[in-house]
Amino acid sequence: MLRTPANAPFRHWLRDRSSLTARIQARGRFTVRVLRQSLGMPTADEALALGMVPGTRAWIREVALLGDDQIVVFAHTVLPRRPRGPLLVWLARLGNRSLGALLFAHPGFSRGAMHFKALDRRHALFAPAIDALQLTKRPPDTLCARRSHFGFGAQSVLVSEVFSPRLLQLGAVDSATHAKRDGQRPSPERPAEGQERSRGLDFQRRKDHRDTK
Repeated sequence: MLRTPANAPFRHWLRDRSSLTARIQARGRFTVRVLRQSLGMPTADEALALGMVPGTRAWIREVALLGDDQIVVFAHTVLPRRPRGPLLVWLARLGNRSLGALLFAHPGFSRGAMHFKALDRRHALFAPAIDALQLTKRPPDTLCARRSHFGFGAQSVLVSEVFSPRLLQLGAVDSATHAKRDGQRPSPERPAEGQERSRGLDFQRRKDHRDTK
C-alpha cells in the first residue's frame, strides 16, 4: 500500500510511531470533536485482533481530530468491556480530550505492531470516515488508514486512524524535514522504502515489533 503514488505522500504520517496528537499540535491549533461514544459491535477484524468472541459488544469511541480548524483525521477506538480496569473509567471521563495524549503520557501503556490499509467502500470504516472527514461531495476512491494495538496491564484497546487529504497541508513542512534529515530531496511521489500489501479487508501488519510507550 505504501508504494503506490497516491499513498506515498502519507508514508511519514503512517509509519511514525510517536503521538499523532503531538505531531498535529506541533503544526497548529489542535482540537477534538467527539462523534460517538457508546456500546457497539466491533467489525469482524477488530474482534479478531482483540481476541473477542464474535458478536460481543465493546465500547466504541469515534472522534474527528482537527488541525487549525480543519478535520484531518477520523479516529475509531474499540475497548472491550472485559476484563474490567481503569481504561473504562478513563474513556468515560475523556470528553473532548485526545485519547492519544493519555496513551503516550502514561508509562504503563505499550504500543504493539502497526497495521496499514487503503480503505475503500467495501470496508466498514470507509463510510463513517467519509462522513466524519466531510468528504461526501467528492469522496476519494480510497483513504489511507493505520491501526495500532495498545496494551495496559490486562486491558487492550484498538485505535484506527483514517487520514484526510487535508492532512498533507499540515505535513508539507514536516515531510520536507524528514527528507532533509534522510538526505533526500522531498518528493510526494517517491515510494516508501518498505512495502505493505493489503489482502482482503483486514489491516496488514508492519514488520516492526518495537514497543513505544
